Formats: sequence, C-alpha cells, structure tokens
Amino acid sequence: MPSYSERFWKQNWDEGLEDLDPQEYETTFVEMIKEAFEKVPDKTALAYLGVDIPFRQVDSCANQFANMLIANGFEKGDVVGINLPNIPEYVISLIGALRAGCAISGVSPLLSAEQIKYQLNDLGSTGKKVALVTLDAIFAGHIVKIADDMPQLKLVVATSVAGFLPKIKQVLGKLLKKVPTGNLSPLAGKTVLDYHKDVLKTAASTDVDVDVTPDDLGWIQYTGGTTGPPKGAMLSHRNAAHNMLSINRWLGWEWGKGVLLSGFPMFHIAGLTVCEGAIFFGWTQVLIPNPRDTEHICKEMAKYKPTNMANVPSLYQMLMADPKFKQLDHTTLGTCISAAAPFPKESQAELEGIIGEGKLLELYGMTETSPVSTMNPSRGKKKLGTVGMPILNVDCKLVDPGSGEEVPVGEPGEICVKGPLVMQGYFNKPEETTHAIDTDGYMHTGDVAIMDEDGYLKIVDRTKDMIIVGGFKVFSSKVEDVLSKHPAIGLLALIGEENPERPGSELVKAYIQLDPAFNFDGNEDALKEDIKAWARDKVAPYEAPKIIEIIEEMPLTAVGKIDKKVLRVK
Repeated sequence: MPSYSERFWKQNWDEGLEDLDPQEYETTFVEMIKEAFEKVPDKTALAYLGVDIPFRQVDSCANQFANMLIANGFEKGDVVGINLPNIPEYVISLIGALRAGCAISGVSPLLSAEQIKYQLNDLGSTGKKVALVTLDAIFAGHIVKIADDMPQLKLVVATSVAGFLPKIKQVLGKLLKKVPTGNLSPLAGKTVLDYHKDVLKTAASTDVDVDVTPDDLGWIQYTGGTTGPPKGAMLSHRNAAHNMLSINRWLGWEWGKGVLLSGFPMFHIAGLTVCEGAIFFGWTQVLIPNPRDTEHICKEMAKYKPTNMANVPSLYQMLMADPKFKQLDHTTLGTCISAAAPFPKESQAELEGIIGEGKLLELYGMTETSPVSTMNPSRGKKKLGTVGMPILNVDCKLVDPGSGEEVPVGEPGEICVKGPLVMQGYFNKPEETTHAIDTDGYMHTGDVAIMDEDGYLKIVDRTKDMIIVGGFKVFSSKVEDVLSKHPAIGLLALIGEENPERPGSELVKAYIQLDPAFNFDGNEDALKEDIKAWARDKVAPYEAPKIIEIIEEMPLTAVGKIDKKVLRVK
C-alpha cells in the first residue's frame, strides 16, 4: 500500500515535471509581471466590451493608481478593497495597489451593505488604513448609508461599468438603463474620488519606489463563511508566485501565445488567479462582467477565439444549454479549466463532446492554498470526475476528520496539504488559524476525498456536508454524481435533514431543478417516486434520498456554486 509521505503520485506527473526550486518563487507579483509590460507593450492585455486595452496602458494606469494611493497617505501594509465586477479598473487597481505595497481584498459587488461593512471593518481592525474601489451605483446604494460606521475607511474611488467605453456608449448605456449609475457625494472624514476624472486624468504615471518583498502580505481574500462569518485568508507574494509558476509549468502554457476567457469573478480567488496569471504570461484576457450572459460570452469567443477558458461547472453547463456555444468553431480552444465546485462526470463528457476530447481539466484548490493544490495532467491521463493529483512542491495526506489519523489510500479522508502554497493564516484570527493549520504545517481543507493508487483525488464531500444516516456516512457529492444521470435532473443538491424518529440521525433530502430538455407532464408526485426508485437501484439504501423537493431555480453563490446554506434554511 503506497504511503502519502512518499508522494507516489509524482510518477504520474507529465514527463519532465519536477518540483520548483524555492529560489524560483522567492519573488513578488510586482516583479513577475514586469516582463509583460516591457516585452509586449502594444499587445492587447484586456478586451472589454469591444474596447482593446494594451499592456502599455494597463501599466501606466496602474502607476497612476499607485501614485494616487501614496498621495492620499497610503503606505506599505494598508489595504485596498476592490468592490467591482470583471472590468478593466479591477485589474488596474490590483496591480497599482500591490505596487504601492498595499494588500488587496476582493469585495463582492453582490454583498449587502451590512456585509460590505463587516468586511471593511474587519480589514481595518488592526489599525491599517482602508481604501475601497467601488461602482458609483454601489456608492449611492450602499456606501453612503454605512460610511459613518467604517472609521478606518479613509478613501473611496468610484467608477462605472462603462468607464472605459467610448462616450457615446456611456451615454446610450445610461439612457437605456443598461449601465447602473449613482451620484458621488462627499463623505465626512473620507476622501471620495472619481476613478477616471481624479485618478486616470490627473495622477502621475511615473514608477513608484516601494520595496515589496516575497514575505509581504499581498492579498486578504475572504472565504465564504460556511461556519460563521467570512474569514480573510492572508496570502503573501511568495504564495502567489509559487502558485502561478506551478500552474504555468504544469500546463505548459507558452509565454505571450494565449488568449484567456474566464467567467470567474475576480473577487473570488479563482478569477483573481487566472487574471493575474494572464498578465504574467503576457496573454490577452477577455473580461466577462456578467458570467450569466452566455450570448455575450459566445460573441466574444467568436471574435477573440480564446485558446483557454476557466469557469465554474455551472457556467459550462449554462454554455452547453446555449445552441450558439455548440455552433462555435472550437478548434483553437485548448485547455478548459473547471474549478470551485464538483462537475458531474456525465456533464464533463458532454462538454468534451462539444469542445473536443481531452480539453477539460478539472482541478482543486481553495482560497487558503493560493488557490491550486491539485490538477489533472495537462498531457497525460486525465481522469474525468477527479481533480487530479497534488502539484509541484505540494505534500498531501488524507486523514480521518474525527481522529486526525491518516486513512489508507483508497479510503475517504479529509484533504490536508502542506507547502509554499499554504496561506500565512486568517487575518486577525489566530485561533481560527491554529484550528486550520496543524503544528506540522498542514492545511486542513474540510474537503473529503478518496485518493486512488495513482494519486488522483475524487472529492466526495465537505466534512460539514457529510450526512449521517444511522451511523453511516453519506458523501453527498458522490451520490449527487450518480443521481445527476437521471434524465429529469438538471441541477441537484443533497442535504441532511434531522430525522424526528431517530435523534442523531438524518434523512437524505434532494433539491432538484429539472432539466429544461426533460419532457415533464406536470405530475410531481409520480416524478419524485420515479427518481426515488431509480436512486434505490443505483446507490446504497441509506444513501438514497427519502425526501425530494423540486424547485424552479437552484440558489447559486456569486461564483456559481450551489448554495447549500440557503437550502438548509428553507
């Protein structure tokens, strides 16, 4: 029986792959991206709604943003929250803030005013100054109401989703109400600036002189808060450098020769990483402000012919449901990354039937691991339904969530990872950090998986999502994968519901969104019984759902994951 400590999966890495020399990631993101701005200044860096923005302009604007921060008293170690969809200002702000020595924090534009306030106050809880880059509509709708309750928020810079579009499109967008807008107004004790008028038209574009080191904190990315309020994972420049270099080496992506299209929002670690990676690789990236607009994505694909995509599984499923996506010429499309949520095996096969066999690559990671920990091989054997094997410089073991003891290879256990990808800790939460990272330096991910004898991991559940039925463990992801093959099921999610007849035991409950292609006669009771009977034939009796609820629309998080928290309170 192989041992995790032997890292036996390395024998299945693509030929020529070796762990990175630690000196390779002893650098900063600021240093890593210099090459792109020097070598391809006139190449399109950002393609946004018909506007092509070259690397030269991104470089200059980022310097302006950095100089603006410094002019407003921001110093190394202060924090910049970026509360934007995937628009050019997001990329410019993150590069500029890092050049100024600040840490950045993605703030979802979908958050409520109270949620924004919580995150910004948490970021300012150690006394550091906080800036916020936001949309003018969010400023008017949320920020003005909560500004007085955020003492460490010193600077607000507001823009519009149409900020980089030609004036005629900006005016038409506002008239047709396609562009959300809001008026800026003074805030007591804070500086309020217009991104384009006060930063990109007036700030100096000269290089800034701030000493940024590999140890420095560059990112405070908030996790979803499955158990309590969200926590800020602190990532250093070294963390990010290791992950980007590892991804690049693993995938064999050529410098300067790619076009990336990703629907992942940049406030999420996956979207942030592919965005930063595209800048580092000297690639053009097509910005998608609304990932649910599959018609727009198809138009951009037809125009820019992306060589690579990165999306959450639910977006790939939405694209597959759009006839225009199936009609596109996918010959220029290479690796398509899927991450952030389980992707049913049947759907993976269906996607590859459209884009080409062997193009889909499923990987696994989390905010706390910068984020990628495992990937399917780029050239070697991809096992659909798995998230591949641990990547460069990563130690991995599976343990019993209760005892912490290693489980044998082939048995389910909690994924624990160690290496230069593991975060510095949770921001201002030492107890939470101690709970997550053990004394040997392993990050306990909370995800349960099975590793096969080749080192490939199959995620079967979150430790918090495991359903206990009469002492038996039901791994919801495993059962969902099986049930998704039923022709009536489009999306589904399993949760545990307390069994009133057996204290301490749960009932398996399935929430189902019907497949639009299914010919449904309207008889819900008959359909539920059919699904239950079908399930009993496919899974163990204790795994089969006892309760089925058919819902019109599955609740999704901002990234497109099924939101089980919402289902649990239904």
